Amino acid sequence: MAVKKQIRLNAFNMNCVGHINHGLWTHPRDRSSEYNTLRYWTDQAKLLERGLFDGLFIADIIGVYDIYGSGIEVTAREAVQLPVNDPTLLVPAMAAVTEHLGFGVTVNVHNEAPYTFARRVSTLDHLTQGRIGWNIVTGYLDSAHRGQSGGRLPDHDRRYDYADEYLDVLYKLWEGSWADDAVLRDRSARVFSDPARIRPVAHHGEFLDVEGYHLSEPSLQRTPVLYQAGASGRGRAFAGRHAECVFISASDRAGARNAVRAIRAEAVAAGRRPEDVKIFVGIAVIPGRSRAEAEEKRAEYRRYANPEAGLAHFSASTGIDFARYGLDDAIPYGPGNAIQSATAAAARRGLTKRDLLSELELGGRYAVLAGDAVSIADELQSWMEEGEVDGFNLSRIVVPESYADFIDIVVPELQDRGIYKTAYAEGSLRAKLFGQGDRLPARHAANAFRPSAETAEG
Repeated sequence: MAVKKQIRLNAFNMNCVGHINHGLWTHPRDRSSEYNTLRYWTDQAKLLERGLFDGLFIADIIGVYDIYGSGIEVTAREAVQLPVNDPTLLVPAMAAVTEHLGFGVTVNVHNEAPYTFARRVSTLDHLTQGRIGWNIVTGYLDSAHRGQSGGRLPDHDRRYDYADEYLDVLYKLWEGSWADDAVLRDRSARVFSDPARIRPVAHHGEFLDVEGYHLSEPSLQRTPVLYQAGASGRGRAFAGRHAECVFISASDRAGARNAVRAIRAEAVAAGRRPEDVKIFVGIAVIPGRSRAEAEEKRAEYRRYANPEAGLAHFSASTGIDFARYGLDDAIPYGPGNAIQSATAAAARRGLTKRDLLSELELGGRYAVLAGDAVSIADELQSWMEEGEVDGFNLSRIVVPESYADFIDIVVPELQDRGIYKTAYAEGSLRAKLFGQGDRLPARHAANAFRPSAETAEG
């Protein structure tokens, strides 16, 4: 009997009030305004581990959404990813109250020098015992660059050129600086680390000049699980070389399937295998004990959502100030310097402001599934079979209700069908996701930066 494909599942959140479904912070059962307390995050981590989620994926943004209305009036009033706090500082507290849950944190390559960032991620991999992942982003907000350096946002493809070189430096630090047997901890000989087994890194490239030793001893995974979400042509090429988990947005299964096949083709072109990349689609789920209960809940949520706040978010994603247009005006979707895939998708459909506000009825643009356990499980299976995805980034609508309802109502149905795990596997986040050990396989680009004598098979 063929083994059924197991659904992979991440909770999608952000260290802020309003993430994807905007306006729901006003719902009386929503706790997202407690985002700046540790209890909010540790409670959530324990809940997700109870539900056997693969990970908590924490988005992040540097800069503010100031395109809509040429300011932050809606952004600030509705907490559209403002205020927003650092995602990495949450991880140790959540790791302390869980044993298996993975943590994917978003950090922009332009935010920090690779030398110190490598140490920060290695530290997290040590503290979580190999449960850390990194979502690689290149940024798309002019406001971020103005705030950090007074400069302007580099062109889209040049941001990926920089990211490619940034990753090369990180691979040298994570994979090539310390030998696996460098750390001895030999008290009698008074040798903690063998200096002969620690190599200096030297990199002199177009964007970066780095010389030095990696500051951290090897962690369980060395390189964290690598996440990425770019869907442009350049973004897919980057994913094909680097990414292990790719997040996509798709309004239907056909669009998801096209994106999945394009990403896997890039991985093969880079010398990897199609299955080396797990692909997740963003989705929102409203489960009920019956379909009627789910629809009642959806109608309730709709009363608190703010479509205009969602439009302010989408303005930043596309670089288009939708406040300037009437409800039925033609929108001039041209090539821009923000999220090209988001702009292109809206352009293909010729979406007007009225269309967008309708799609944003729950404050976000992810596909929404509302129903009982059977109907939602049917839909998720269909997305996996027809859309060819590996799993889902489950966005929050009301916290923690959205996750708790999914765990209590939908997970048992998925388990009964044999398409969702009933227990965690052992090992690191990478081992749990791929079942092939804790380290990147030799066919990954990182292998080029390992000492040849220590290259692992794979």
